[in-house]
Amino acid sequence: MTLAASEACCHRLAGVLFPWDVTRALELALLKTFCVPSISGLLARTGEFEQRPRKRYDDTGLMVAELLRHGIDSAAGAAVIERMNRIHGHYAISNDDFLYVLSSFVAEPIRWLERYGWRPLTAEEREHLYRFWRAVGERMGIGAIPASLAELLALNGRVEREIFRYAASNQRIADATLAMLLDDWPAPLRPPLRRALQALLAGEVAGSLGWPAAPGPLQGLVLAALRTRSRSAGGWLGLRRLVAGEPAPSFYSMRPTPSYGSSFRLEQLGPPPLLPELNRPE
Repeated sequence: MTLAASEACCHRLAGVLFPWDVTRALELALLKTFCVPSISGLLARTGEFEQRPRKRYDDTGLMVAELLRHGIDSAAGAAVIERMNRIHGHYAISNDDFLYVLSSFVAEPIRWLERYGWRPLTAEEREHLYRFWRAVGERMGIGAIPASLAELLALNGRVEREIFRYAASNQRIADATLAMLLDDWPAPLRPPLRRALQALLAGEVAGSLGWPAAPGPLQGLVLAALRTRSRSAGGWLGLRRLVAGEPAPSFYSMRPTPSYGSSFRLEQLGPPPLLPELNRPE
């Protein structure tokens, strides 16, 4: 199983088969990282998620999308990894925190599609997903990356059982992020949408963010709604492939974003106070 094969598989998963689902799964992964107090504490100190949550979200989404769209060792992918490394180099981030975030980019798409998707990932697709993100982690200089998918998922579960706990910084960052996600919706719809989004989290995860646990009936309603959406999306994709062939890929970086409009440049990505230094030639 080569890296090129893993890149091609992940490109198709994120761009053709499950573009909406993968985006939602990675949003959930981002939200769950705020349950680790050392991560949320750093984000609170930088102020980026509270002062500029939309930009921080778009920057992350665009860089992840570019890796999935172009491949890790393409010119575009290598530039994204260099940019991420330069940004992260300004902060004291532990290897353990890097490992958990990396593991969540594998674990959450697997869980999401198993629970909500029109089909779960196959064993081969899961392995490709692991190999893709392991290669990203290696190029980011992350140490002690688990040597197998099973070990990475075990690490993810262990952190969520043993490290997740409430901290005020968790709630501050999660509240700012949730408010940003709801900002595009009409005000009367935001309270029920807030409850629906919170219903995606298990009770102990919600508690780590200072959020109330969603009642069982609401979780069941959200589950049914997402599965219905997925069945419709899967049926439409199957029909389109039958009639017109496989659709063109669709990635977050191919669409307009609130922060940058119809196009963006890599030099725009990153915390504004750091941009002059980030864009200075080495």
